[in-house]
Amino acid sequence: QVRLVESGGGLVQPGGSLRLSCVASGSIFRVSTMAWYRQAPGKQREFVAVITSGGSTTNYADSVKGRFTISRDNAKNTMYLQMNSLKPEDTGVYHCNKHHTDVWGQGTQVTVSS
Repeated sequence: QVRLVESGGGLVQPGGSLRLSCVASGSIFRVSTMAWYRQAPGKQREFVAVITSGGSTTNYADSVKGRFTISRDNAKNTMYLQMNSLKPEDTGVYHCNKHHTDVWGQGTQVTVSS
């Protein structure tokens, strides 16, 4: 069973940037499609971005297109989410996910506020 651990969240002003990381245990990471989701207070968890196992294909929610970039380094068992031009509505707990499974990390808090 793969275990996922996120990091990199924090408090940032609008327009700022953060880079989230998701480190996975186990060799299955490199053959897995992986995704980022987020959950704002009082709202349902929503899809943010997804990346295929080799990293050649990515897809984004419309709300983050052009601002966020998902990537991965299979040699390090790590997935990233570079977030630029952050907005207050990007606030939430960001989780990584082995796509279409119940394997989730514990999440990392991102707060965008002045």
